[in-house]
Amino acid sequence: MYLEIVSPEATLFAGEVTSVSVPGVNGEFQMLENHAPIVSLLQEGKVKVKGNIIIEEEFQHKFTKGSDSETVLEITSGTVEMKDNKVIVLAD
Repeated sequence: MYLEIVSPEATLFAGEVTSVSVPGVNGEFQMLENHAPIVSLLQEGKVKVKGNIIIEEEFQHKFTKGSDSETVLEITSGTVEMKDNKVIVLAD
């Protein structure tokens, strides 16, 4: 599936991934390929991405490596939309 992570400053990441976990207001949830369409508010927490992820050098300082080869981005709030195997995370 395709993931875009967008902040007010720039698009931090855009590319193919295998899974995305986000901190929803009712708890963390994960999206995989062919997930049902969803729109959700996000709270402070970690966006965890799995896959062969290449972050542009200018944004690498915003991401950390988690367990199980996850790439992690700390956010304070945001929204997520999943539709037609495309996930868009609007993150603050």
